[in-house]
Amino acid sequence: MTMKNRSIIIPVLLLLLFLIFGIFAYTIWPPRPDLSSLALPVDRYNVRILRDLWGVPHIYGKTDVDVAYGLAYAHAEDDFLTIQQTLIAANGKLASVYGLDAAPNDYMVHLLRIWDVVDDRYDLDLSPQTRNVLAAYAEGLNQYAALHPDEVLLAEIFPLNGKDIVAGSVHKSPLFFGLDSTLSELFEETRQRNVSTKTSWLPYFGEYADLSSMAYLWDKDSFDLGSNTLGVSPQRSADGATFLAVNSHQPWEGAVTWYEAHLHSEEGWDTVGGLFPGSPVIIHGHNRHLGWAFTVNYPDLADVYILEINPDNPDQYRFDDEWLDLEFRQAPISIRIAGNLRITVKQDVFWSVYGPVVRQDHGTYALRYAGSGLVNIWEQLYRMNKAADFYEWQSAMKGGGLPNFNVGYADSEGNLYYLYNAMLPVRTNDYEWSDYIPGNTSNTLWQEYLPFEDLPQVLNPPSGFFQNANNTPFKTTLDPWNPDPEAYAASYGIETHISNRAMRALALLGQDPEITFDEFYAYKYDWSYSQESEMARIVNVVSTADLVGNDPDVIEAQSILLDWDLQMSPLSSGASLAALMIHFLSEEGYSVGILGTPLDEPIPDDHIISSFIQAAKMLKEKHGSVNVPWVQVNRLQRGSVNFGLAGGRDVLHAIQGRLQEDGRFYGTQGDSYVMLVMWDKNGNVQSYSIHQYGSSTLDEKSPHYADQAPLFVERILKSVWMDEDDIRKNLESEYRPGEE
Repeated sequence: MTMKNRSIIIPVLLLLLFLIFGIFAYTIWPPRPDLSSLALPVDRYNVRILRDLWGVPHIYGKTDVDVAYGLAYAHAEDDFLTIQQTLIAANGKLASVYGLDAAPNDYMVHLLRIWDVVDDRYDLDLSPQTRNVLAAYAEGLNQYAALHPDEVLLAEIFPLNGKDIVAGSVHKSPLFFGLDSTLSELFEETRQRNVSTKTSWLPYFGEYADLSSMAYLWDKDSFDLGSNTLGVSPQRSADGATFLAVNSHQPWEGAVTWYEAHLHSEEGWDTVGGLFPGSPVIIHGHNRHLGWAFTVNYPDLADVYILEINPDNPDQYRFDDEWLDLEFRQAPISIRIAGNLRITVKQDVFWSVYGPVVRQDHGTYALRYAGSGLVNIWEQLYRMNKAADFYEWQSAMKGGGLPNFNVGYADSEGNLYYLYNAMLPVRTNDYEWSDYIPGNTSNTLWQEYLPFEDLPQVLNPPSGFFQNANNTPFKTTLDPWNPDPEAYAASYGIETHISNRAMRALALLGQDPEITFDEFYAYKYDWSYSQESEMARIVNVVSTADLVGNDPDVIEAQSILLDWDLQMSPLSSGASLAALMIHFLSEEGYSVGILGTPLDEPIPDDHIISSFIQAAKMLKEKHGSVNVPWVQVNRLQRGSVNFGLAGGRDVLHAIQGRLQEDGRFYGTQGDSYVMLVMWDKNGNVQSYSIHQYGSSTLDEKSPHYADQAPLFVERILKSVWMDEDDIRKNLESEYRPGEE
């Protein structure tokens, strides 16, 4: 080789190495996205954000559209990551950020045809005003992304629009009644239930499973679904006031953790309360006239059908007397491998007259669920936010797309209302609907829901109060003012159980004919188990057991539990033993969570005893004694702060945590955003609230990352300010979005 050739080769090799390094660097360290074109002039919307001393945003706008824009920007300042995760998930692109483990979410988005629904119904089912609010909210997120490109997870989802915000609700709402659990069940190695041939119906309370990708939305490893709402009317309060407790038990982190805000426009929007990441309105809280709260209910809203496949054509299924073709698509799912490197795989998805179809070796299944095809949840909640009286609010509730949830309502006129809200499919009684259903006949294809007027509900009961703590609607207040269970077919799957929280609420509110606001507060923070609860039975088994022959620590622990007053109070050692015992029973698969009444099949005594001994030994090993106060075991940890907690599982002061290696529970859900509302006898409103952490749900550098935690653990509520004069007396900052 000549010297001339060598002189050419060296630069070429260097160029190739440079190109290879450039490609590698781009793959591992992708460039910051250029979203500058999304930036808007700061005066595009007439809105100001007033942050009070707790960092809570009060959004003041000339119009509702201005407010929606400001809300999006303010929430993005505090938790842009989770908002993006929610919207990326709804777009079916979660795996392009988080890799293969997130692919089931993206498959589900395609399988359920979420975007078909959004595209088809967006203009038809949403009013022009709601669409304007949604568009402005999306622009608020776009503005934040343009000004903070280093925080953007996936540039390709921008610019967001109103349809993206709606897709978030369509994607998330069925998860609250366990649709992901139903889907996960179909992907087990074998068929999980029988095919119904019976004419009776029994409720199914299976394990609450989840698609693996849902971990990016919320942590169901510790997700014991539950919430409280309580209402007291003037006829039962001591001074003619009306009380409402807004007390949902959400996970403390993730896509369904509460964020507090106050929304105020010159068009009559003046609402405070809690919302989730990606929500353009208050989900529950109150305005000047009325307030409402949600708790999760558990009707049977999803059915699985076994399709009869044509032996001569695997793409056809029998329906009545003909073979129908399965609709077929290929869903492209982008999966992140490393850095900016992604691959796209195509997954087959099918559709039938029942809805989405899943093919497995053990069968071909179709899925049908309540609320499919509806996009108007934000329309419903927006109208509820702005309602001026009960009839406006009920009209909004009646016409909306929320497929489930109990709802408690109170207002300045002294009205109380409880609603078992659910889109209950009207099914034939010829099948056991907790099993899989034959999918070859139009007899099983339900098309209608029970009318709103026929749902279980109670308006202004003479008892003067209502409660719901995820219990049966047939125990809402005192008899005879409860809904009649005989009026509802078993095929609706309406709950019949009663939680410990409900037992305590009925007892506390029912025995007090003149309830003060201080007593109302105390009842909300009650931490006792009822003598009729499953916990009481379990403790009795341990207290009366013959444990002679066990080591002294177990004997001492038994004496502690014998003296326990069934209260999850701060200094109680019995509470520590009981909580650990319940934890070990749960690990064995025994549900002692929100099902507070004795179970149909009681937990065997020997399992209770063995779990108790485990609890005693863990306390001795990890804490040096079996006599350990509950606040040493039950903790709230947030960044550098670490506080002891009272409360516990299925008590009105609900706290649930994950057990760690150090023998302590660290809180993960339960009481989270708590709000107590009072209208005095003249109709003037005042409310008090607390968040388990603070208004900055993600930014560890913010002073509001954990500033409410010291109050939360002491059960102290802060004032909610709605008047601008009060806000300015307690003002931390004021700015326009983009000028902070």
